[in-house]
Amino acid sequence: MPASLFLSREHAPSTTTTTTTGSPSSQDQALAPPPVPPRLFDAPAPKPPCAIPDPPRVPPPVPPRGVEGSGESPIKANVNVLLLNVGQLVDISKASGIQSNQKPVYCQACKAVMSTVSSLQGRQNTNVWCCEFCGSENPLSGPGKKLSRHPQLQRPCPGRDVMYVHEDLDTDYENLEDMLVVFCVDVSGSMSVTSETSPGNAMRSPTYVSRLQGVQDALHKALSSLLQKSPRRRVALVTFNNEVTVYGDGTVAPLTIRDWGLLDYDYLRQQGETYSAPHCIAESLLSLTKRVKELREDGATALGPAALFSVAMASQYPGSKVIVCTDGCANIGLGQLEQEQGHCAAPSPYFYSQLANYATEKGVIVSVMTFEGEDCRLAEVGRLADLTGGRINIVNIGTVATEIQSALADNVMATGVMATLLAPEGVYFPFEDDEAHKLVREIGNVTEGLEITFQFAVKPDKVESFQRRDRIPFQLQLDFRTRDLQRVTRVITQQRRVTTSSWVWAGSLNMGVLGVHCAQLCARLTMEGRVLEAQNQLRAQQDLLKDISQQKPSPREESVYGNWISTMSMICEDLTDNKESKEAKADHAQPSSPVTELSDEAAKVVYQMKRAKSVGSRKKPAAAMTS
Repeated sequence: MPASLFLSREHAPSTTTTTTTGSPSSQDQALAPPPVPPRLFDAPAPKPPCAIPDPPRVPPPVPPRGVEGSGESPIKANVNVLLLNVGQLVDISKASGIQSNQKPVYCQACKAVMSTVSSLQGRQNTNVWCCEFCGSENPLSGPGKKLSRHPQLQRPCPGRDVMYVHEDLDTDYENLEDMLVVFCVDVSGSMSVTSETSPGNAMRSPTYVSRLQGVQDALHKALSSLLQKSPRRRVALVTFNNEVTVYGDGTVAPLTIRDWGLLDYDYLRQQGETYSAPHCIAESLLSLTKRVKELREDGATALGPAALFSVAMASQYPGSKVIVCTDGCANIGLGQLEQEQGHCAAPSPYFYSQLANYATEKGVIVSVMTFEGEDCRLAEVGRLADLTGGRINIVNIGTVATEIQSALADNVMATGVMATLLAPEGVYFPFEDDEAHKLVREIGNVTEGLEITFQFAVKPDKVESFQRRDRIPFQLQLDFRTRDLQRVTRVITQQRRVTTSSWVWAGSLNMGVLGVHCAQLCARLTMEGRVLEAQNQLRAQQDLLKDISQQKPSPREESVYGNWISTMSMICEDLTDNKESKEAKADHAQPSSPVTELSDEAAKVVYQMKRAKSVGSRKKPAAAMTS
C-alpha cells in the first residue's frame, strides 16, 4: 500500500505481522500532550504494583478469540496495526496519475477488487480469477460472458493503487465556494457571567467582559476573516435561549420558534431545510454585524432545537459547517439533558447521536465549544462533533475567537466516506462489530489530516496454515464523494510478509502507529462504556513502551504517546472508582453509563484522543510518513 498506509511489526508472539521500517518522524514543537483533566473526586492513592518476575522467553500460545475484551487479566499488546491517513487518500488532486475511468471488477462473493496481486487462470474458453481473499472462483469470460465487459483483461491487471472515478454525479455540479457557515450561539442568562480580562492598578479599575461580549467580539473577527478569505461564502446566524431565533444573513426579519415548536423534530427539520438561502458574506456583512452587536442574554438553553435547525439549514449545501457555542446544559426542548421545569419531558441524550447521523448523511460538519467552569454535558453534546468530523473544545473569553477561526479552517475533503478492509479468511479484526475477514467502517466527513487505525489478528485454528505462508494480501477500498460531488472508489492492494518469530527488535516497531491506535481505540472503548477493556489495552501498551525504552532511547514523539496513555489511564481509573463508589452507596440504583460520569474536561480529552494524529503528521507528505 502507499506510504499513507502503515503496518507495524510484531512485538508479542503472534502468527502474522507486516513490516514497516524507517527513520523516526521529525519533532513537532507545536504539538503538546493534552492536559490531564481534574480528578472527579479524591481517590485514595493507588498501591504500588507488586513486582512481577520476567516471563520465560518461550513463545506462549496464541490467545483464543474474545480474550481481548474479557477484562480478566492484562494481555500482550497486539502490534498488528494499520493506520490510514484518510485526509490524504481522498485528495484526488494529488492522485491524478492513478485515476482510471474503467469499472472495477469485483469478486462475486466477498466484493474484493481484482488487482495486480490477483492471479488469473485459463480454463478452456473461460478465464477464472480465484479470489485471494475468500477463495471464490470468478469466471471472467466464456459462454454467456463477453470479454469486452472487462477491458482490464485485454492488458495487465490494474495497479496496486487505483482510483476509479465514476461517471455519474449524485446531483448537479455545485460551486465549491457555495457553502454555508451557521453560527449557533447561546444567548441564555448564564452568558452574562463576566471574567476579568485586564487587571486594575492604581490608575484604573480592572476590566470585566461577559461571555456573550467575548463571543460577539469573536464573531466580528470571524466575519471579517471570511470576507477577506472567502467573500462568496454564505453565512447565517442562529441564537437560542427560551426560544430559537433565526436571523439568517441578517437582511430579513428574524424567524422565532418557541413552545411546541421546540419539541417537534420534523417541524424543525422541515423549517431548516426550506429556509431561504442566505446571501454571501460580501453582501451581508453589515447586516450580520448589526445583528451580532444587538444580541442580549436572557432565559434558558434550547440547545437541541437550535442545533437541529442549524444542521437542517446547512444541509442545503454539502460541505457546510455549523459552529455551536454554549455555556450551559440543554434544559428545554429536544435534546434537553436536565429538566428546567417539572412538567418538561425526560432528558434525551440519544437525540444528539440521531442529529449527528443526520448531519453526517448531509455532509455537514458540526463543531462544539463550551465555556470552562461549566457542566454542559459535553460527553453527550460532543457526539455532534465526534461523528461529523468537527472540533470539540472548552474555551474562555480569551480563546473563543481563536477556536472559531480554527473551526472555520477545517475544510471538508470528502463526504460519505466508507472504508472496507479485506484480509484472507482466518484473519479477523478485534474490538469491531464484525470479526470476519472483511471489515466495513463508515467514516462520514473527512477533513485534512484525519487518521484512522485498524487492528487485525489471526484465528487460533488458522495459525498453522498462516505459518506456512510467505505473504498475505490486504486490500483497502475507500468509497467517497468529493466536494464537487464526484463519486470515487480508491482501491489499494498489497501483500505483506508473515513472520513466526516471537522476538522482534524494538527498533523496527512503528511506535507512531501503535501510539495513535492505542489512543483512538481506548478512547472509543471508553465512550462506548467498555472501560475495563480500555484499561487492559492501556496496560498492555504501557508494558510495551517500557520494554522498548529499555532497548533504545525514547524519542520525543514516543514520550508524547506515553503521556496520552497515562492521561487515558487516569480517566478510566476515575470512571471505574466512581462507579464502584456509587454502587456501594446504592446497591439497588439503576446503573448508569460510564459516559455520563465524564466531566466536561475529561470528555474533551477523550473525544480529542479519538481523533489523535501522528506526531509530525502535519509536516510530512503521505509518501514520507514511514516512521
